[in-house]
Amino acid sequence: MFTWKKYVYEVYKEKSFSKAAQNLYISQPSLSARIKKIEQRLGSPLFDRSTTPIRLTEVGEAYIKAAEEISQIEQQMENYINNLNTLRSGHLSMGGSNLFAAYVLTPMITRFKQTYPEVTIKLTEGNTDQLELLLSNNTLDFVIDYYHYDNALFSREFYCDEDILLAVPKHFGENVRLARYQLSYKEIKQKRYLRPDCPAVPLKNFSDIPFIMLTPGNDTRIRGDKLCKEAGFHPNIVLELNQQATAYMAASTQLGAAFISDILVSQLPSFENLVYYKLGGDASRRQIFFYYKRHKYITRAMQEFITMVHM
Repeated sequence: MFTWKKYVYEVYKEKSFSKAAQNLYISQPSLSARIKKIEQRLGSPLFDRSTTPIRLTEVGEAYIKAAEEISQIEQQMENYINNLNTLRSGHLSMGGSNLFAAYVLTPMITRFKQTYPEVTIKLTEGNTDQLELLLSNNTLDFVIDYYHYDNALFSREFYCDEDILLAVPKHFGENVRLARYQLSYKEIKQKRYLRPDCPAVPLKNFSDIPFIMLTPGNDTRIRGDKLCKEAGFHPNIVLELNQQATAYMAASTQLGAAFISDILVSQLPSFENLVYYKLGGDASRRQIFFYYKRHKYITRAMQEFITMVHM
């Protein structure tokens, strides 16, 4: 009924079949035939051809009104798609732990918004179980995590390797004989610990000092316990906390040593009363991924974010 609405509209606008045909680059008989087919389907004429110039019938007026509304909706849809494709609109929702939300996602969101300021971004903090649930029910587009999500349900994009370091208060006597292993804050920023000539400290040297650990079940806690076990001792835990940043601050008060992510150390200001050590063993390194739901429709905004992840 509205497939050929542009022909009806052109006749209405010009009030003449001949002028409308010229504008549409078709013959007048062809234009008249198409209008006639529409009228036959409607069961009523659209134009009163007995007047000069021709004018709309009552049905014709209703048709033009509907055609204009349809054209407006089509234009709105076209603008919407165009804005999405050019990222003048759109949205992203992503989630991560407190560490990743604060020190990884926030800078990435800033970079993304500088290029695509019209894209709305929502950031959610939570633990792995919470984030995986939100990702599975499409509340989130992306989750950044070092836990391994089910490959059957989720696709992933590698982001980076993360190294776990040991932050130790300077006043502990063990530091004196381990000077050759020590890393300064500047060297952490320069990632000297990644060089092959940078030795890993034998963790057993710290068997007698107090430790600040994350709560049981946290991946950093699991890895810290494993590293200590491989070194032949059980850590003397004086405090258990939920967040790495809090543990790092607690270590800076000289309370005890803490296993800390290199990402966290590199993003926070220097604590002059701490020294850092590279750790050996597989448990001291983990991979970080951006996860998204498998078979999910990838929007243009998601595509551009994935591209930025790999830059």
